[in-house]
Amino acid sequence: MRILLVEDDAMIGEAVSLFLRDSACAVDWVKDGVTAAQVIETGEYQAMLLDLGLPRRDGFELLHRLRQAGNDLPVIIITARDSIQDRIKGLDLGADDYMIKPFDLNELIARLRAVVRRHGGRAAPWLTNGTVSLDPASHEAHHGDVTVTLSAREFALLHTLLLAPGTIFSRTALEERIYGWNEEVESNVVDFLIHSIRKKLGGDVIKNIRGAGWLVDKPRT
Repeated sequence: MRILLVEDDAMIGEAVSLFLRDSACAVDWVKDGVTAAQVIETGEYQAMLLDLGLPRRDGFELLHRLRQAGNDLPVIIITARDSIQDRIKGLDLGADDYMIKPFDLNELIARLRAVVRRHGGRAAPWLTNGTVSLDPASHEAHHGDVTVTLSAREFALLHTLLLAPGTIFSRTALEERIYGWNEEVESNVVDFLIHSIRKKLGGDVIKNIRGAGWLVDKPRT
């Protein structure tokens, strides 16, 4: 998942960014509401973590403008504001969830998985196209009788493909899901990860469309 973190507190931002990267997410971190609005227009994210007390434009206003524009990006508010009125306002403005600081980071990633799952119209916690299945909680992948635990980057790549079976992802699109802004993209990382996943699960798990990119098959009807 590629996550936009909007948080002006340096300590919290560093801790959340590091944890999400360790959990196989690509994270872009901005520290004010105006910059957040700008990057939302140019980037493709699976969810946003939104603080409320932001410089230049507060979180409520950012969320209001986002929903007014018809953008349905999943949003989890992360804030120290714990009043019932603020929680009601955030949810009524279109937030998908509301977490009060300090929060447990493992709960945060679980809630992220849940809102992304709901946004995709899925009830089950795992992803599958009927051939290969992926458990986001354990990073285990299943194909036939084979069950393996994937590395963080292997998981990130297969997770991206299984979120949209039948969709071709270019090399650049996959790199954007695996790396955040400040992370150096390793040479040929996509080829290496696909080779590694195929070696673990079978060569037919990920298909290559020459000159276009990679995909996993759509579920059979």
